[in-house]
Amino acid sequence: MGLMLCSAWVQAVTVQDDRQQNVEMTKPPQRIVSLLPSLTETVCALGQCHKLVGLDRYSNWPESVRQLPRMGGGLDPSIEAVVAQRPDLVLMATSARGAERFEGLGLKVLMLEPRTHADVQRVLHTVAQALGVPQAQSDAVWRQIDAGVVAAAQSLPPQVRGQKIYVEVSPAPYGASESSFIGETLTRLGMRNILPANLGPFPKINPEFVVRAQPDVIMAGDSSRASMVQRPGWAQLKAIQSGKVCAFSSEESDMLVRAGPRMAEGARLMVKCLQRTAGGKS
Repeated sequence: MGLMLCSAWVQAVTVQDDRQQNVEMTKPPQRIVSLLPSLTETVCALGQCHKLVGLDRYSNWPESVRQLPRMGGGLDPSIEAVVAQRPDLVLMATSARGAERFEGLGLKVLMLEPRTHADVQRVLHTVAQALGVPQAQSDAVWRQIDAGVVAAAQSLPPQVRGQKIYVEVSPAPYGASESSFIGETLTRLGMRNILPANLGPFPKINPEFVVRAQPDVIMAGDSSRASMVQRPGWAQLKAIQSGKVCAFSSEESDMLVRAGPRMAEGARLMVKCLQRTAGGKS
């Protein structure tokens, strides 16, 4: 009996989320609801996809999760749908709503929101700990991600480096600044971001700011490309006139804007864009 109690105690872990709240896991969860795409991808990168029983409406990778029940979004989660799945862990962003309701109903909630490269590593380790995945495994996943970013940077020819880049993450327009994880990737690729860190990670941009900055290359989603030339002065941007605009598909955009396990793939997308625009082709 004493050995059994000791074994159970050893398995219990306490993890701290981004609210600085401690969440005690008495045993590895078997039924997980994830309400943030990057956390869904993190669970799967750790080999625990099979434990997911419900997702937010935007989680769409890997392919195997696309048939899972949907529970709304971070700002409008369906409390009833989540509770109906009887999860023993709910993963959600710190900016999401509903955590207090879930906790009031007896559910364990871990709130994590990666925003930087260091955050991606930290969240990977925190989720692994909560799920009972050995640290050696989460370390190996992180090394693979980081090595992928390094390899992407090394694949760029020296003459491409140092260009001024504007990355648009939403047509409003919102851009990715130096302080965002996208900005960190650009820095590691040897590029210059036209949006300084002091604007915040993903600031709403005055279109005239971009005209004054004259980026060498523009990266944006398909949804932004059509509206760009309608903005005051943008038709005269050298990047637009010379075809140095990379328009990413919705699937590529998902890869680029999620701070998670596919960060290296996002870096490779940027490199592919930079290699293509170096020849003046859109």
